[in-house]
Amino acid sequence: MATEPPVYDLHDHPGLKFYRSALNALEEVGIPYVVGGAYAYSHYTSIARETKDFDIFIHPRDVERGLAELRRRCYRTELAYPHWLAKAWSGDAFMDLIFNSGNGVVAVDDAWFTHAPEAIVLGMRVKLQPVEEMIWSKAFVMERERSDAADVAHLILKCSGSIDWNRLVERFGANWRVLFAHLVLFGFVYPSERTRVPARLLRDLSERLQQELGDDGPERVCHGTILSREQYLTDVEQWQYEDARVAPRGSMSPADVAHWTAAIDRGH
Repeated sequence: MATEPPVYDLHDHPGLKFYRSALNALEEVGIPYVVGGAYAYSHYTSIARETKDFDIFIHPRDVERGLAELRRRCYRTELAYPHWLAKAWSGDAFMDLIFNSGNGVVAVDDAWFTHAPEAIVLGMRVKLQPVEEMIWSKAFVMERERSDAADVAHLILKCSGSIDWNRLVERFGANWRVLFAHLVLFGFVYPSERTRVPARLLRDLSERLQQELGDDGPERVCHGTILSREQYLTDVEQWQYEDARVAPRGSMSPADVAHWTAAIDRGH
């Protein structure tokens, strides 16, 4: 027998009417989305957080059409960062329409929608960001002023039995060391819960590491910029390391990087 999805609501949040209207607008023109942010995180961990905005993820191919429809509904919109983020406002309330990550690594694709669980948010039946994609996106957030490492640990703790570990490893791809680091850290944070991470996965990733020991990488590149847009600027601006975010290694253009870097001083 099917079970009803869990319910998450904003109650008297001033943006409630806007968020519902914006989501309905996207649905009416056939643009799929998944809800992320505090609502998805609460679904997976039962940790409730205050939130000043509302995060949804949409496919890159739908960004322009989605913004056009929201403008047609008289909402103000902005393609804030062309490589990953758009915004929509109604008064002081705003919604983030996310289609990649600030580092250009975590692009939204069809799998986000295929593997998304359902919940009731804002009184609407919606899909949530899959737990694998939430771990994937949060694992790279290691700024000086913010790290999502604790969020990753909590997601593993509460969702280990339902995580598709093979799919998660595939998501990280060549960046598997970042996942491995979080899995090792999880065992440190929760020594009594270490078996929540499959032993065969730790062995596989450890074997990858063993195979690379004693060998320097072939290129003088800094992957630190994927983890922090600010803390590795010295490496790429003064020490002549190539920036792993920039094509052809990454998906960002030099203009994308410059725009994203300039926003540091604005706190955006």
